[in-house]
Formats: sequence, C-alpha cells, structure tokens
Amino acid sequence: MTQITAAMVKELRERTGQGMMECKKALVAADGDIEKAIDDMRASGAIKAAKKAGNIAAEGAIAAKVSADNKTAVIIEVNSQTDFLALQDDFKAFVNASLEKAFEAGYTDAAPLVADQESAREALVAKTGENVNIRRLARVEGDVIGAYLHGHRIGVVVNLKGGNEELARDIAMHVAASNPQFVDPSQVSEEAVAKEKEIFLALNADKIAGKPDNIVENMVKGRINKFLAEASLVEQPFVKDPEIKVGDLAKKAGAEVVSFIRFEVGEGIERAETDFAAEVAAQVAASKQ
Repeated sequence: MTQITAAMVKELRERTGQGMMECKKALVAADGDIEKAIDDMRASGAIKAAKKAGNIAAEGAIAAKVSADNKTAVIIEVNSQTDFLALQDDFKAFVNASLEKAFEAGYTDAAPLVADQESAREALVAKTGENVNIRRLARVEGDVIGAYLHGHRIGVVVNLKGGNEELARDIAMHVAASNPQFVDPSQVSEEAVAKEKEIFLALNADKIAGKPDNIVENMVKGRINKFLAEASLVEQPFVKDPEIKVGDLAKKAGAEVVSFIRFEVGEGIERAETDFAAEVAAQVAASKQ
C-alpha cells in the first residue's frame, strides 16, 4: 500500500480543485496513482455535477467569434458561480471549445450546444467544484458583422448594411458602453412609451399640478423624446465622438444599423444572498465530524 503524502494530496487538489479530504480518499482508492485518482474523480463527475446543479451560476464569461468574411458571428454566455473560475484556464478552454463547436455546427440557439458539451461540462464541474452552465447563444448573419468584447463580462455583435468591419466594431463598442434598448425610435413599443409617460407623470405630479393641459402635454412630449433618444442606438451621441450621433456616423459611411445583440454576464439571473460567516461556520462544524 503506497503511503499517501501531503505533497501528493496538495498536487491532486491543485489539479482538480477538489477538497483535501476528497483528494486523500481518491489517492487511497487509487493506491497513490495521481493520474488514476484524477480519472476516477472525473468518472464520478455526473454525480457531482448533478449535486452542483442547484447552485446559482451568475458569473462567467461572454465569448464571440466572427467569420473571416465578416458575414456571420456567434456570441455565447457561459456561467460559473464565481468570477475567479471565469478567469481560470480550464474554464476559458471550455468556453472557447463551446464557441468553436457552436460556430462550426451552425447552431442558432443554446440547446444543441448544451447537449454536445454536457460531458465536458460535467468534467469541468467535477474538477472545479463549481456549477457551470451554457446559458445562451445567438447567431447573426448579415452584410457586415462586427463584434466587441469588453473584458470577459460584456459582448456585442452588430449587424450593418453597408460599411465595413471596423465601423461595425466601433458601433459594437458604443453599444457595450451605452447599453441602448433599441436600434431606432420606431422599434420602441407603445407599451414602453406609455410606461415612461406614467413614470414621468408620477415623479412630477407636484410640478404639473394646476398647469394647463397643453403645457403638461408639451412636458410629457419632451420627456418621451428624450427617452427615445436615450434608448435608441442611432440617436445616441457616439462615445468616441459625442459631436455625432451613431446613426449619422453610420450614414456618413454609407451604412445602416440593422440590429445588435448585447450580452452581459449574469443579467437577469436572480442571485442568492450569501451569508459567508454562516458558510464558514458550517464548514468548520463539518470538519469536526
């Protein structure tokens, strides 16, 4: 029987991200063979991944790829539980492999990619001890496509009619920074306008009290016009040159903004409140058993 040393446990822990006791048990079962211990731990990945599936994964990374001819792009979001894992090579490799597979397979949504990558996902969960999920995917095809990644947390794909890749990327950078809701005012729904009007009237009830209807109507109209400008990409001042609107920038280059997609890590995911003191106390208590 091979003696299990602290150095062996340390190496296995560093290579798998698992706890010390779990690493020691795996080494004992593998008679000190680190490679076999890793294989055994990965073999049980499906069970571990299932246990981790209940943990909220609201961190992670956005990745995007544009074809060489700038006619096609794929953007994906892959979530982890911590931003720390999102910066690690194993996670980055999984994200990149997922992106490449989605791009080459022509996937237009995440479902088939999730199925393809399940075994790799389970292995990553088993190795890192964190829940990992492929959350969403979008494929964009058009005349001129450009993409921009702001670190690993925000990604944008812009579809232009006319123009070039550099312009598309510049506008994608603007979208990353300004987060518009629509391409142009015509896309703003009546419901969104009505809601903005309702909010304005509620917040300014004291200012409009007693004013003639035509004055109130002009105040509301002014606010709605401002809302449309703020929410619409083509009406926003370009971040690199505020003297020109994005729509005019595109028009000047003989282009038109057709659409954009903006992904930000964790947007819309309800995050659990973590009581770290209680978590540490629980881990200490468990170690004494």
